[in-house]
Amino acid sequence: MRVIEESKEFQGLFHVLGGLIAPLEGMTPESLSIGQLLNRVKTGAVREVILALNPTVEGDTTALYLQKVLRDTGASVTRLASGLPVGGDLEYADRLTLSRSFRGRVKV
Repeated sequence: MRVIEESKEFQGLFHVLGGLIAPLEGMTPESLSIGQLLNRVKTGAVREVILALNPTVEGDTTALYLQKVLRDTGASVTRLASGLPVGGDLEYADRLTLSRSFRGRVKV
């Protein structure tokens, strides 16, 4: 959370899940604070849920699960873009990072 606060790009409230869905490690949706998040969103005061999750298999799994759980709440569900880091060298980027960079490209 600190790095998000330091970016000064986000002025809203945080909800910490307490981990990512990783069944092999015993992390199930029930072991995370997803129910509390759903209750917060259902109040109607939340217009958007921004998923700030690591770009890993567990992060993707958690994002898909949250998208499904939050679908009927009326809040939009978005996820932070992922791709090439500032100052990174394109030559050393992996295929998944490049793929996400192409999908998340923006008009200049």
